[in-house]
Amino acid sequence: MAAARAGRALRAGANCCRCSSSGGGAERPGGAGPGFRPPAHSRHDWIGPPDRLSNLRPVIFHVPQDESALERRLREARQDTQAWNQQFWARQNASFQQEKEEFIYSRLKAKGLAVRDETGQKATLNAEEMADFYKDFLSKNFRKHMHYNRDWYKRNFTITFLMGQVALVRALRWLRWKKKNVGN
Repeated sequence: MAAARAGRALRAGANCCRCSSSGGGAERPGGAGPGFRPPAHSRHDWIGPPDRLSNLRPVIFHVPQDESALERRLREARQDTQAWNQQFWARQNASFQQEKEEFIYSRLKAKGLAVRDETGQKATLNAEEMADFYKDFLSKNFRKHMHYNRDWYKRNFTITFLMGQVALVRALRWLRWKKKNVGN
C-alpha cells in the first residue's frame, strides 16, 4: 500500500518537480539542506530530488490524521531507515570521492604529471588504473558494506513485518465494516 502511494507520488511528476534543491525551503530529512514540503492537503508520500551527497531520493511520509499506533510504528521505522541510509551513503560517497582524488593525485605525481594539463583540463587516469582504485576501495570497505547490508536486511524485514501487520488490521477492519453494513 505504501509502495503504491509512493508510486503515485512519483507518477505525479508535477508534484515531484516542486522539490527544489536551491533557494529557500524546509530542511530535508536528515538535515541534508534545503528541501521540499508537500501541501498540507496531500494524502500521499512525496519523493524528492536526489540528495547531492548521498544520491538518494528523500521521502516525505504522509501522516494520516487517524494514524493508528501500529501505522505510526511503521512510518517511524521507514523514516528511521531512510535517515540511517542517507547518513551512511553521504559518508560513504564523501569518503569515496576524497580517496579517489587522492589516488589520482598520487598516480599523476608518480608519473610526473600535473593535476591539470596545459589547457587547464583535469588530467585523468585510464580505466585499468582506476580499476586498481575501485578494487582497493571495495576491499578496504568490505566489512563496512557487509555490516551495512546486514543492518539493511534487518531493518527491511522489520518494515515488511510491520506492513503485513498493518495490512492485516486494515483487512479485518474492512471485513468487520462490511459484515456490519450487510446486516443493515
